[in-house]
Amino acid sequence: MVSLSLAQAPAKLFEGQLPGFDEIRKLGQIVNASERNRIAFRRESEKQKDPLLSGLGLYLCGQIAAAAELLDKGKDCPQKWMALGCIRRRQKQFDAAVEHFDKAGKAGADALAVSLEKAETYRRAGRTDEAQKELKQCANYENISAAYHYQLGRLCDAQGQYEQAMEHFAKAVELDSDHVEALFQLAYSCDLRGDEELAIQYYKQLAKRVPPPVNALLNLAVLHEDRGEYDKAEVCVKMVLASHPNHAKAALFGKDIESSRHMVYDEEKEKRRDRHNKILEIPISDFELSVRSRNCLKKMNITTLGDLLRTTEAELLSYKNFGETSLFEIKKILSSKNLRLGMALEEKNSAKTASSGPERQENSEILQKGIEDLELSVRARRALDRLGVKTFFDLVSKTEPELLGCKNFGVTSLNEIKEKLTKFGLSLRKID
Repeated sequence: MVSLSLAQAPAKLFEGQLPGFDEIRKLGQIVNASERNRIAFRRESEKQKDPLLSGLGLYLCGQIAAAAELLDKGKDCPQKWMALGCIRRRQKQFDAAVEHFDKAGKAGADALAVSLEKAETYRRAGRTDEAQKELKQCANYENISAAYHYQLGRLCDAQGQYEQAMEHFAKAVELDSDHVEALFQLAYSCDLRGDEELAIQYYKQLAKRVPPPVNALLNLAVLHEDRGEYDKAEVCVKMVLASHPNHAKAALFGKDIESSRHMVYDEEKEKRRDRHNKILEIPISDFELSVRSRNCLKKMNITTLGDLLRTTEAELLSYKNFGETSLFEIKKILSSKNLRLGMALEEKNSAKTASSGPERQENSEILQKGIEDLELSVRARRALDRLGVKTFFDLVSKTEPELLGCKNFGVTSLNEIKEKLTKFGLSLRKID
């Protein structure tokens, strides 16, 4: 992966006059273009005697706790307050972040930059009305500021206005072809909405940049792998590892790609699964049942074999006029297909118990959450969608082998899902 060295950086933090905050941020892209750059810059930052310079340097390296401590001791200036605002926002201290941005404005920071940072802070805090109000104050920049349209796009996206969001991202790129964040959001939006061709075009534009964003390269690799273009996917991953040799996700993804090359689609297994599903959809009317049995099942709204599997013997016998003779008749039909009453309920309860333990399952609201609340990567979401997983309960009912058996679902996605579930006190079902 082609990347700039620190010596090629247009702005110098530790030499001469302190650059503006926008220049400092651009310097951060070069600092984080490779592990070598970041390590060297961090060492240089730690050598600085001025707490302001040292704090700004560590902020660019992602050492936000240490950076905040040093910046608090540094002299007041717009760069200090802007950096502290960004740090507090990352720490989810949103009110403190807004305070710092206001201080930056009073210290002479660019008014538009301050408003846009506050709008982003409100949006991340879920306070979209306040974010919208802040952006309205910047409306006179609509024909000249890419950053303004980028923030409007992010706000529209947060409000579910996806088409408007993409229009703003496109406008941002039109105004500034170097606006990496807007171009990435365009690619990502197309990716999420299934427009793979356009997503690949945008990701390729990002991949040609120096330095190319790591997340764009990995997302492009996912799309190539999904299309069976393993060589192209591998090139993307190798580009990441060339500059970030210890990037855990890229390393795992590389192994996934290699596994996908040799993955065999079990057509017979899929046929068996389809046959099983078709059996469950067989209507009860297809079987020779007594009039009494048919009438009872009809009144209980049991119309297919699948419905019977979700019904217990006790439930059938508790119904008026349904006796042992009818029960024997139905059990005989199910037995001929290696099925039994209540079978689906038993599997569901077993999955619920094994997935996260009784103490974790008490909060049923968590299990009813939509899978989008896990904020998974595109690849993981696609795999779960193929498996018909819509809720947390659907997911914790799955085992690791079931997930890994899904086409193009690898260890990277599995680890991601397990990590996200852990945050909610949940886990995948284990095989006894």
